[in-house]
Amino acid sequence: MADFVLELADKVAGVGVRTSYADKVQLGGVDVVPVALGAYGFGGGSGSAPEQGEGSGGGGGGWSVPLGAYVSRGGDVRFEPNILGVLIVAIPFIAVTGKALRLIIRALKK
Repeated sequence: MADFVLELADKVAGVGVRTSYADKVQLGGVDVVPVALGAYGFGGGSGSAPEQGEGSGGGGGGWSVPLGAYVSRGGDVRFEPNILGVLIVAIPFIAVTGKALRLIIRALKK
């Protein structure tokens, strides 16, 4: 099991930037670099319970949200957002920020 985990770690070690930025493509004479927010994780374990015998297992998963793309037109490069992707990422951040502010305001009132 330990060898498998080490092999898996070696294979995904260089994925970091490729998870967020794809290779540049040319569409209609315009250079486009897609940008996404992504995460992945893996886990495994083994254990035993006297009444159930021995067991082991593992798994992994990931997700990716397209945020937009860097677009190059005539030497001018700008980020064009995917509004739905940005909202998907921003809503949890805004919710946590609002809750934190509420707790801070309550603490200051006491």
